[in-house]
Amino acid sequence: MAKRIAIVNQKGGVGKTTTCVNLASALRAQGKRVLVCDFDPQANATSGFGIDKTTANPSIYEVLIAGTECRKAILHTPYCDVIPVNKALAGAGIEMIGMPDREHLLRRALDSVAEDYDYILIDCPPSLELLTLNALCAADSVLVPVQCEYYALEGLSDLLGTVRIVKRSLNPGLSLQGVVLTMFDSRTNLSMQVAEEVKRHFPGLVYATVIPRNVRLSEAPSHGKPIDAYDPISRGAESYAALAEEVIEQGT
Repeated sequence: MAKRIAIVNQKGGVGKTTTCVNLASALRAQGKRVLVCDFDPQANATSGFGIDKTTANPSIYEVLIAGTECRKAILHTPYCDVIPVNKALAGAGIEMIGMPDREHLLRRALDSVAEDYDYILIDCPPSLELLTLNALCAADSVLVPVQCEYYALEGLSDLLGTVRIVKRSLNPGLSLQGVVLTMFDSRTNLSMQVAEEVKRHFPGLVYATVIPRNVRLSEAPSHGKPIDAYDPISRGAESYAALAEEVIEQGT
């Protein structure tokens, strides 16, 4: 049965989708069966695997709203399996409001394919609303990318408050998988200070692996490839390989 990890941070630009795409590919390289569910209407994870987000159909939207069988939406790429998304998901939150048991639509969809995978990674939108709530209800754990910038901890208390509420009322099994530091620049005092502050706020929950600022990481999505396929000897590829090992060591 798959370990389901929601990759969440309501702040945009923190490396959330970068982490989802590259961690998934790194886990696959370790021999794991991996499915990525792109649950962000921006569809960056979809295009990051070389899938055309303008023609992705059926997508997770059709699965949730039209009742399409989840397995029919899965695309097989050289890097991992992907449930793509298209722009229709942007309005799904409104359509879901009147649906019965609306918080668990994604969980029910993923339940039908969970036996086929070791890991299911859910790339969440950069907001705390019904789509993200669905992801938290569908997940076993939450992985939080935190950018090594001045406002790194801003909004994290809101996110963790939401996680606690979901755990208490909707998904008792939800836990914090860990916090990963992204866009780390060892040449700056700021990155060092942010890293120390995050470790102080989340003792024992911050991964030893930090994801560096890396030009090759930034270039890879435009080629529709994860970093280990685009430049396997880059610092970014090495970092995500190390992060995958840490995630595996945590157990499924």
